[in-house]
Amino acid sequence: MNLLFTPNHVQLLNSCYPPTSALLTAGPDYSPNSQELSRLTYYASNHPGKLNKLGGELEKRLKLECRKAKSGNQRTRASLLISLAIFRSLATECRRDIALLSPSLVASVDASLAAVPSDLEVVARAASVFTAWTTYTNGHLIGADSGFTRDYLSALGAFAQLSCIQLKDQEIQNRTRLIGFAALTGALSSEALYNDTVQFRAQVAIILKPILVTMFQADLKVLDGQANGVKDAPLSPYLSEFRTRPTIERRAASIHLHVDGDNGPSMSDVSSACLRAYFALLEHSNGSQLGYIMRSSFDNLDQLKGWSNLSHCSWFAQKTADWSQYQYRYAVPTWLVERLIEADDAPVATPMHHALTSMVTNVFNSPTPLVNLSTSDIMSNLMTVVIRRTTIDPEDSLLPSLVQCISSLGCHVYYSDQIQDLTVEVINRLTMVEVQGVVIRGTVTSPHVRTEALRALLAGLLGLLHSADVHEAVSTPGSRKHSGSFSHKAPSPSIDTANKHTVPDERASRRTKVSPDIWHDTLSLLCDKDFAVRTDYARALSFYIANEMPKHPDMNDAGPHKMQTLNKNILLHSGDVGAKFLNALHSYLFILATTSSLGLSLTPSPSTSVSASTNGDLLERKSTKIQVELANGETPAPGRPSLANIQAPRGRKVSLAFRLLEGASEAPASSSATPSDFADILDVLATVHGQLPVRGLLTGLPMLLALDAKTRKETNEDPVVVRKENATKSVLAKVWLLLGSQWDLPALVDIAEKALKVAPETAKLPSLPSLELGNHHPPQQAIEFATVPLRPEETSWAGVDAEAALSLLVDSANVQEATGLDSASLRKRLSQKWTASDALQDSYKRSTSYDNTIRGDGVSPLLKISPALMHIENMSMQSLARSTRGVGVTDLREALEGRSSMSNPALAMRPSSISTLDHNSSLAGGDSRLTQTRSRTKKRTITGGPGEVRDVLNKLGIGKQNGSLLKASFPALQRDQRH
Repeated sequence: MNLLFTPNHVQLLNSCYPPTSALLTAGPDYSPNSQELSRLTYYASNHPGKLNKLGGELEKRLKLECRKAKSGNQRTRASLLISLAIFRSLATECRRDIALLSPSLVASVDASLAAVPSDLEVVARAASVFTAWTTYTNGHLIGADSGFTRDYLSALGAFAQLSCIQLKDQEIQNRTRLIGFAALTGALSSEALYNDTVQFRAQVAIILKPILVTMFQADLKVLDGQANGVKDAPLSPYLSEFRTRPTIERRAASIHLHVDGDNGPSMSDVSSACLRAYFALLEHSNGSQLGYIMRSSFDNLDQLKGWSNLSHCSWFAQKTADWSQYQYRYAVPTWLVERLIEADDAPVATPMHHALTSMVTNVFNSPTPLVNLSTSDIMSNLMTVVIRRTTIDPEDSLLPSLVQCISSLGCHVYYSDQIQDLTVEVINRLTMVEVQGVVIRGTVTSPHVRTEALRALLAGLLGLLHSADVHEAVSTPGSRKHSGSFSHKAPSPSIDTANKHTVPDERASRRTKVSPDIWHDTLSLLCDKDFAVRTDYARALSFYIANEMPKHPDMNDAGPHKMQTLNKNILLHSGDVGAKFLNALHSYLFILATTSSLGLSLTPSPSTSVSASTNGDLLERKSTKIQVELANGETPAPGRPSLANIQAPRGRKVSLAFRLLEGASEAPASSSATPSDFADILDVLATVHGQLPVRGLLTGLPMLLALDAKTRKETNEDPVVVRKENATKSVLAKVWLLLGSQWDLPALVDIAEKALKVAPETAKLPSLPSLELGNHHPPQQAIEFATVPLRPEETSWAGVDAEAALSLLVDSANVQEATGLDSASLRKRLSQKWTASDALQDSYKRSTSYDNTIRGDGVSPLLKISPALMHIENMSMQSLARSTRGVGVTDLREALEGRSSMSNPALAMRPSSISTLDHNSSLAGGDSRLTQTRSRTKKRTITGGPGEVRDVLNKLGIGKQNGSLLKASFPALQRDQRH
């Protein structure tokens, strides 16, 4: 009833309600009078200044109805439903001025949810009003108006509670959750969520709880099936793009209950609504907002104790990365690792630790691209966690999961040198732990901690390389081919260490292979004092040689025994990084087989005898020489600081390695190697000769002869010493057998097989266990030599006659063809005196960047040199190779303008200010220092002369120049010009 002085907007509002006596019969729609509602909305849209008063009046009336409806008054409940319908109509029709209505509307929705949260019809009507407001608001009031922000967060929290409510009636529970998720989806698609950064964090913390609760209650098979359709078919294409539409074109979704008699919603419907809500949240979030989402997820998982559900945690992390925007996906694994670092000091690994590592591994193993990911930082952080967990407990249960995390980084390769850079990071950490141990607050931890840290890092490194190969093979099927044995003949069945690895074709690889000079610094782990580290590293080394180390020029498509001439020149030079690597490898294998004390210890072993110390001065001088050369600036790859940093502890390791040679200078009586070590030595040697047949032969055969001579120095009656000598002979016999099989030498195969047939039982080496690559397994235990009394066959076994085997090899036509040497030259090269110290010194010898070019002249192969230059007095070829820049169209343009000498030094006409005419050549061993001399200046030509332009045309291959590099590239064009 309207009084005489009732304001017009109040009269219009009152007229929208049916008479009080007819309120109970207004159902089931409980809608206002349509004609009067049209008058009210028309008035409100034409008088925006009245919206505030109209909203306040409606809010006051609705709160009064909420108090009465709470006590069970049905007539007031009907009036409440009508008031909510009026609010929605006003929000829809007055969308341009929604900010004037926002405070009263949101406060009314919050009051309705607080008063009757169990009345689904009222809740659905309130959710419909809330969704209409979120559709049209710009969100500017959130954060600016404290009272409005409080009401909004309260209403949002009420809908979140409805979305994860637990009721006995499953149907009512599902309906309530669907209403809650409908309202949350409206908020997630609204500007209200993204307008204020601080409030975004608060809203996400509220919204994520019901999403996680529902997600973790659903079955993973159901979630997988629904997730495939969420991204391809969103809830509404209109809602997914509404933020780009003007306010006047937006349409608010209407929320209704199921009609009585219909089948109620299932849990599958609820989980589908949950996934669509989460997808809507991730679809519009940037990098910083995705960070807030991850942190809120962690907090909610802590509260819900959801870390124990590993499968759902992994699925959640994977879908978060998959549904995030392409350029911001990197934030997901980054925040996972950051949270792992924050909790790395827990005394015992908790379910959270295991869940986080599982989540990181699943994200990296998934095919979802993660552009902008800082793999170096991730690797550094993961290794830090590995070291920290090892320090707390060397047998921590989290270590296998951390190793899998490191291995999974190989599944995402975004630039060619990425795996090489990550390998450098791991090798740097390996080297520091090997030499210094694990240092915590200035204190060195126990040797057991050092051992487990090295083993975990080795397992991660091996897994990284393996996963990179597997991922590349899967992503580019058919792009790799595998080469079999070096020989066409099948290997003898007597060889129990056949090649277990296949070799991917390096030319088909899209990533840079790890260079031998990077892996070089890990070779000292072959002589580590702990057997578990030695055997793990031997497996990693065999894998690296077989799958990662560049094989050219040992293998090419022409066939196993048809090496190209240009490859032979490279093979015969010790400056090749592969030859240096093999020299160091054979040195450490020799040390392992003969030294009396293993491990890079800073103090000499007390078991070292006086006879060994007589060579100490010589070894120390060689060690000092190598350290000086390293200090003078040996860098494997200029311009790459990560590769230069790997050289830092090298000088110290070289010094310690030469101390091991003091123990190796003794007789094998004090050898520390076990039968398991000799099995690893055989496996590494078999891999070297199987994968690098030519270089393995040239660098390894002298070591085999030296090792054979070591076993025949004197007779010893100690059972352990004799059995170690027999183990060495057994390794040599099987290597001879492998060489005979590879190079098609039946006579050598026959000699080796005869020797192995009469070998004593104690000379047989243990078999190597089969372990999965990239997994952290328990430490292997070494098999020791038996101490029982000797049998006659043990002392009488002589093994293979090395001289006879050498003669068969050097007389082989296949070997001569592959190496390019005749029999006499081969015998001289292979039978020269070999010592581990000299080989180790050669492996660290400095060389120039162009020592092993095809011409063999030490000049960059990219620089074209006229034969006339070879007769000049200045023999410094390095001065000719200071620029490798090519000549292009820009140089031709500058030559025409008279500016050819300004940009490209290859075209410069004036002499350099640094002259080498008065100095000896560096190739001749003279002083290579250059001094600045005065040179005649020349006025720059203003216009390019015909001669200068002709020179540039000749360099470009355009003209009458013979032998141009570009001539063969355009044969058809040249034929046309001749005609």
